[in-house]
Amino acid sequence: MKNGKHTNRGRGSGRKPSAKNMAPHESTPESLKKLYEEDLKDIYWAENHLLETLPRMAGAAESSELRIAFEGHLAQTKDHISRLEHVFESSGLKVSAKKCEGMEGLTKEGDALIKSHVKGCVRDSGLIIAGQKVEHYKIAAYGSLRTLAQVMKLEEAAGVLQETLDEEGSANRLLTGLSRTINEQAFNQAGVVK
Repeated sequence: MKNGKHTNRGRGSGRKPSAKNMAPHESTPESLKKLYEEDLKDIYWAENHLLETLPRMAGAAESSELRIAFEGHLAQTKDHISRLEHVFESSGLKVSAKKCEGMEGLTKEGDALIKSHVKGCVRDSGLIIAGQKVEHYKIAAYGSLRTLAQVMKLEEAAGVLQETLDEEGSANRLLTGLSRTINEQAFNQAGVVK
């Protein structure tokens, strides 16, 4: 009891420890490999989660080009998952997933956007924004993992991660290209005066 109030700190409190009161990991080659493994698990979960999300995004798109882009990325996502499984194995790690809070948040934003806009150019503009947020997240993840693999001399894994990174960059550029036309259509459809 402190100042007449009960405090329930420490073990058995039922609360997760905060980042402030958790002991930091030592900087060792093993801790770097653990960081690499945790981030692989994170992006593996994220890619598997997108297998459910991309069909919803494709179905919500009015633009046939945007729908095709999402459908095409769904096929690539299946390849990304297979590649990640190869990366786990070539890195001497067990294939497993860890819930990716970041990707879950991004896909929830996309779902909310779909619900809050009727099908049309404005929704398509929003879908592009949602799609590019996802792409940028994955570009950051794959780029960082590739660099970690290079530093740890996991050259095969680094090459596979680079291949996926290149595809994510292409997907982002495709969405940027589509946004020019779709945003103009949304602008005109909304009746905004220039």
